[in-house]
Amino acid sequence: MEARFVHVNVIARDWRRLAAFYEDVFRCVPVPPERHLSGDWLSRATGLPGAALSGVHLRLPSAGEGGPTLEVFQYMDVREQPPQPANRQGLGHIAFEVDDVDSAVAMVQSHGGALVGEVVQRLIKGVGTIRFAYARDPEGNIIELQQWDK
Repeated sequence: MEARFVHVNVIARDWRRLAAFYEDVFRCVPVPPERHLSGDWLSRATGLPGAALSGVHLRLPSAGEGGPTLEVFQYMDVREQPPQPANRQGLGHIAFEVDDVDSAVAMVQSHGGALVGEVVQRLIKGVGTIRFAYARDPEGNIIELQQWDK
């Protein structure tokens, strides 16, 4: 089997607000069209009776034309949950390499996000020195911000 990475999906309480965060902070670019999906086919695929959603795909920074996207969708019936800790089972976070972690943290915070722990620096033998932090987007999803000195 051949495979190609296509996208990561984030379920939002407010897809427009969350998409704007990723556009403003990380310069993700919307890939039209917006999606407004519903119907029996979606209910069958998701296992959710009456499933209906709206959202957008955002091209990730440094991903070329046709590259992977961050899919930000909002179901019409969203199941709320509190922000999860970094060590919960399942998909943990999305990571962005940035040129200045401290500035990136400030940008995340100024756009409604928050810092999870502290900004730390560590030598990773054979790879380089990483300066990184875990932050949350405005809806509580964890983002790793990393800066490498190789």
